[in-house]
Amino acid sequence: MIMDDDYILPATVGEITGMKTGALAQLRYLGRGPRFYKPTPRTVLYKRSEVVAWIEASATTRTSEPPTRH
Repeated sequence: MIMDDDYILPATVGEITGMKTGALAQLRYLGRGPRFYKPTPRTVLYKRSEVVAWIEASATTRTSEPPTRH
């Protein structure tokens, strides 16, 4: 059963967004991707609902105006 507040791994975020895990790591470094959690120094988790909200926040109607990222 999939729940919106499931914690998911970067690979799952990649499946949802079509992004490679390296690109997600770069976004984390730049502070530009979806909010993430680090319960241990080597573990990165995301909340599914926050990933979806991050995607939805990028909605735009024109290619000439980049979406606003939070």
